[in-house]
Amino acid sequence: MATTNGPIPNISFAVQMKNISKTFPGPVKANIAVNLHIQKGEIHALLGENGAGKTTLMNVLYGLYGPDQTEDSYILVNGKDVQIKEPIDAMNVGIGMVHQHFMLIPNMTVAENCGLGAESTFIGGRLNEMETKAKVAAISHEYRLDIDPDILIEKLPVGLQQRVEILKILYRGAEILILDEPTAVLTPQEVDSLFKTLKMLQEKENKTIIIITHKLKEPMALADRITVLRRGEVIGTVDTKDTSPALLAEMMIGRKLITMTKDVIKRGEKVLGIENIVAEDDRSQIALKGISLEIHAGEILGIAGVVGNGQRELAEVITGLRSLKSGKITLKNLDITGKDPRYLYDHGLAHIPEDRQKTGSIGDFTIAENLILGVHHQDEWYSSSTRGVTSKIIKFFDWNKINLTAADRSERYDIRTPTIFTIMKYLSGGNQQKVIVARELSKEPILIVASQPTRGLDVGVIEYVHKRLFELRDSGKAILLISSDLDEILTLSDRIAVLFEGEIVAIEDPNETNEQRLGLLMAGHKE
Repeated sequence: MATTNGPIPNISFAVQMKNISKTFPGPVKANIAVNLHIQKGEIHALLGENGAGKTTLMNVLYGLYGPDQTEDSYILVNGKDVQIKEPIDAMNVGIGMVHQHFMLIPNMTVAENCGLGAESTFIGGRLNEMETKAKVAAISHEYRLDIDPDILIEKLPVGLQQRVEILKILYRGAEILILDEPTAVLTPQEVDSLFKTLKMLQEKENKTIIIITHKLKEPMALADRITVLRRGEVIGTVDTKDTSPALLAEMMIGRKLITMTKDVIKRGEKVLGIENIVAEDDRSQIALKGISLEIHAGEILGIAGVVGNGQRELAEVITGLRSLKSGKITLKNLDITGKDPRYLYDHGLAHIPEDRQKTGSIGDFTIAENLILGVHHQDEWYSSSTRGVTSKIIKFFDWNKINLTAADRSERYDIRTPTIFTIMKYLSGGNQQKVIVARELSKEPILIVASQPTRGLDVGVIEYVHKRLFELRDSGKAILLISSDLDEILTLSDRIAVLFEGEIVAIEDPNETNEQRLGLLMAGHKE
C-alpha cells in the first residue's frame, strides 16, 4: 500500500487501519475506505449485519486477503507501518486469529496442533516433541486454559477446542487476538468461561482482543468499545457504557427493530412422526439412538444441543439425505422412510440445510438459478416444451418468470448483490444463507426442517426470518427448528427437545425454562 501523506503513528493504538477497501469479483465491495483504531489492551467489538465487511476487514489485517491498492491507505501495528501480505507476516508482528470454523486436526494432540508451523526441532530437523509439549503446558498454565497437551482434539468438546485455538495463537506469541464469531457453537456456560478467559487475558496480560460478532448481547457484556459496520462502511465507534442494544441495532440496520410477539399455539393434526429411529454418522458410529418425536400443524418444535450431538443426522434422515438403520418416519399419513429428497419436496417438505455450501446451494450457479433449486423440475418454471429428434420431451425454462421471482425474493430477503445473475460463490456466507432461506420459505410446504436458519444473518434479516416462521406456523405449517442459538430456540419454539449424544434428554416448555437450564441439559446434566 502506498502512502502519499504518510502514516500517522500513535503508539497508544495496537492497530490503525486507514482507508482500507476490498473488492471481490461481481464486483462486490466488501470494505469501502474503512478507518479503524484499536487501542492497546482493550476488548474491541466489530459489530454489523452479515455482509457488512467485518470478517473481510480482519482477514485483510491477518493477511488472508490483500486490500485494494489505494494511495492513502495503510496499516500500523503498535505505531509501525507494516506490510501484511500473508498470515505469517501477521504472526510476526504479534497478530493471531481464531476463525469461526476451527482450524484444528482432530486426530492430532493439542501440542501437535499448537506446534504445527512453529515446531521446535533437534539438529537434523526432527520434531522436539518434549520441548513443544512443555511450552504448551506452560502457556496453558500461565493463561489458566487448563488443557492437557497430550489429549487428542477429537476427544475434546467444542468449548475446549476453542480454548486450543486461543492457546495455539498464544503459543505463537500473539499480543493482538482476533476472534471471529467466537460463541457460535457454545453453550451458555461455555460462553461465560470464554468471556472470563478473555477478560483475564486483557486485565492480567494486557492483550488486545478484537471480537467479530453480529450478536448484540456479546459486545455489551464484554467489549470496551464497539465499531459498527454497515454495507462495508464504518457507521461509528461507541463506548459500550454509552450505548444500548437498541441503539446498536439501529446503527447496524438503519432503523429500529420491531418487537414481535408469539400468538398462542393452535395445535392441529400430527404432521411429522418419528418412531424409534436409529442412524449412523459419517464414521459409521451410532449418532441417533432410538429417537421418537411428533410435530403437529401450527407448532414449532425446537431442537437444542451443542453442535455434534446428532442434530445434522436428525435433519438428514427426515429430509432423505441419510438412510436409517431402523425406525419409521411419517409425513401426515404417508410413510416416507427411505424416500429421496425430490419425493419429499414434491410432498410438501422444505429444508434449510446446516451446510449452505455443500447441500444448500451450487456455488457456480447464479443467484436466480439457486433460488429455484429443488423445485426446478416442476412445470411452473417452464414456458414450453417440444419433442427432440429422439421423441424425448424437451422443456424450456421461463427465464422471465425465474428472473422476476429472483428479483422479488432478493429484495424481500435483503440479499446483498449487484445483480441476480451474480455467481453464488462470490456472495458472503450470510448472503448465501439468505438465498437458501428465501428459496425454502417461499414454497408452500406442510413441513419445514430449518437447520441453523439464521446462522450468519444480521439482526434485520433475522427479524424477517423469525416473522416469516411465525407466519408459517400460524397458517398451520409444522416446523422443526434446529439451532445452536438459545435465544432463537426460546423465542420461536412452542416446545423444546434437548439433544445430547444422540438422545432426547428432555422436552421443555419455553415459558418454564431458561438458558442456564437448557445449557446444563445440553452438556449432559440430566434431572
